[in-house]
Amino acid sequence: SFSNWSANCWSHLHPINMFNNVKFYHSKALTSPYPGSHVERSQVPEDKVGWLTEWKDYNPVEYTATSVLAGPSWADPQINDKGFSPKFNEKDGEVERKSLNGLYVVENGRPRNPAGRTGLSGRGLLGRWGPNHAADPVVTRWKRDGSGNKVAHPVTGKNILQFIAIKRRDCGEWAIPGGMVDPGEKISATLKREFEEEALNYLQKSPEEKAKLEEQLHKLFSQEHFVVYRGYVDDPRNTDNAWMETEAVNYHDETGETMDNLPLEAGDDAGVVKWVDISEKLQLYASHSYFIKLVTEKWGAHWSEDPGPECHE
Repeated sequence: SFSNWSANCWSHLHPINMFNNVKFYHSKALTSPYPGSHVERSQVPEDKVGWLTEWKDYNPVEYTATSVLAGPSWADPQINDKGFSPKFNEKDGEVERKSLNGLYVVENGRPRNPAGRTGLSGRGLLGRWGPNHAADPVVTRWKRDGSGNKVAHPVTGKNILQFIAIKRRDCGEWAIPGGMVDPGEKISATLKREFEEEALNYLQKSPEEKAKLEEQLHKLFSQEHFVVYRGYVDDPRNTDNAWMETEAVNYHDETGETMDNLPLEAGDDAGVVKWVDISEKLQLYASHSYFIKLVTEKWGAHWSEDPGPECHE
């Protein structure tokens, strides 16, 4: 049954572009039962997802996981707890409560999911009321042969791009080595930290090894980078009052020299880590395929063997 799936496995499938007035849609965020539980969401018909559609009888199920209610450092208290008065839509002490998509509505003291109703109130598995911020570092290089020449795809003639992927322990899917932003942490620091922890097993290294890795990575992470996507993500953990947002950023090693000698080793959440050739055939976790496709377009690299409309002269 779905409920046995790890909650992380379900992460963001459809990035929602809110800047172009595209109609919001949910698919993952209507997943039932809610990940890691037997809780069924109230059913939300497609035409009633948007908050602007009046629905007087809307009565979502209330659910916050016990792991969140236990009060870990990454989680907020309950809304009505004494002494808890969060400042929504702004930086609240160390906690970033601003959304990457602009202002969200706060109703009866609770933030309202900017993409619409989900059939579940409370926070589910998410720690923060409102936006829960993640960061996804996409580290890329060109595939090269033994002589150091770029390898082109035999059908399309376009060069093949590779990225560092981790195989998630929880669900066995290949993914970008990302994670949650710590309170007070700059996104740039999260991107580097998550990459180090998941792809280089940084936490288990000696001080000497750490210093050497820092030196190698400094070059890559301080150069120009490309922000692939920032904003709301449709995620099965989302609720009416808590939702995932991410910033996916591409760090590209054009010459391949920075990353060549980097000792890839899987860390905490990863079972395996390796350079993976990018193509449309890759089955990636959640919305990661979408992020990777945008990176591929940016570098004009190989993606699909089907000649799309863009190929016609």
